[in-house]
Amino acid sequence: MSRNRKRSARLPLDYRGVILGFGLLVAGVFGLLVLFTPLGGKVKNGLGEILGKRSAPVEKENGGEALMKTGPEESLSPLESDPDPQFPRGTLRPLSDTNIRSLSKGINLKVVFDAQEGELASMERDDGDSYLAEYSLKVRMPRPATSLSEIALTSPHLIELFPGLREMIPRGKVSAWYRQLYANKSARIKSNIGRLSEVLSRHNFYDCETILNLRSEATGQRLFLMQAEMDVVSDGSDGDRLPQMPDAIVNSTNYQPFTSYRWRKTGSTPNPMIAGWETRIGNAKKELEDPSVGKDRAAWLRSRMKMLETGVADMKFASFLIAEYDPFIVIPTNIVKDRRDPYAPNIGDFAVVVHGRVAYPAIVGDAGPTYKVGEASLRMAREINANATPYSRPVSDLTVTYLVFPRSADDPKVAPDYERWRARCEELINKVGGLGEGVDLHQWRDLLRVE
Repeated sequence: MSRNRKRSARLPLDYRGVILGFGLLVAGVFGLLVLFTPLGGKVKNGLGEILGKRSAPVEKENGGEALMKTGPEESLSPLESDPDPQFPRGTLRPLSDTNIRSLSKGINLKVVFDAQEGELASMERDDGDSYLAEYSLKVRMPRPATSLSEIALTSPHLIELFPGLREMIPRGKVSAWYRQLYANKSARIKSNIGRLSEVLSRHNFYDCETILNLRSEATGQRLFLMQAEMDVVSDGSDGDRLPQMPDAIVNSTNYQPFTSYRWRKTGSTPNPMIAGWETRIGNAKKELEDPSVGKDRAAWLRSRMKMLETGVADMKFASFLIAEYDPFIVIPTNIVKDRRDPYAPNIGDFAVVVHGRVAYPAIVGDAGPTYKVGEASLRMAREINANATPYSRPVSDLTVTYLVFPRSADDPKVAPDYERWRARCEELINKVGGLGEGVDLHQWRDLLRVE
């Protein structure tokens, strides 16, 4: 009996152990639920409310937005704290924005970013208007200078140098070539509107202040007045006056041996540029012998050879101005080819270039693009600014006046004679009132003449 009573006395102890173990198991499972299930988040929030540690909204003046004051035990994720460093804090989408950037062409590009609410991404992807860039180039067309005061803005000493212009300018008329010039500029911009790298720069668009047709009431002498900047031309060649040129020029594919002003060759010394052009012809022939040359490339080579052979024949027959040594100006091709307008300059016409207080005699020596004006030879450029190069203009501002005497060219054309050019310019100036008191035309020195 005593043995049976001992067994019965141990039974309650074992039962309590089982109950304790089961209780620990339930507590462990509940703990896992709190940590790893959404239920846990709710329980956590509930405990926070009971214990008074839940984050509370705090109103703060910041554009009407309410910011959340967060307890130290809770740190926001980087996305929650600042969705994108480029956007204002708390902003989950970019706002419409505008800024203006200046392009290398001198064009102010107004950039507007406009974000709007849309449909589902799958729908917007198929809508061409959902992701759209619009580009509009706005240009103000300049008016020409016409009054004495406006002309003086470009050349303050013009009337001092040429007193007769005081009466001629007020009676002058704006040349049709001024309007045509800016029409050509506009047409070029339109044709290149989708290629910003090809669009005229602001500098080259606004390169002409005015073009006027002037006429002396006393003598009837016509005068073409143009105000612009000065770009540089570096073309030309003449074996009779300059039998040798640097190899870099002779072998250049960019240097042009020709100018529009030309005369029949008088000497026997070959033009130095012929050697380089004949080398290029030989290289083209050698490449054409290669059977692997494609059809398009072969056609281009034959066309190039024809152009080079024509140029060589031209250099053997004629001589040309040399921009590095001869003072001349460039006028757009469409103007110099015109024979209807009695005021339009032609190749060989005598001209005077005015910069500051100096008047430089010259001729119209070459034809240039129809959409820009204000260009002179390297010799002229360096006389105005010693730092000028083929790639650096002597004058960037609109401070140069070009006076051209239409239909004044010598016929036939001959090699440059600077003393004759100067005398002829002075003779023509006398027909429009003459030079001012104490004013002399610049005297050019012949850099190619052997002393």
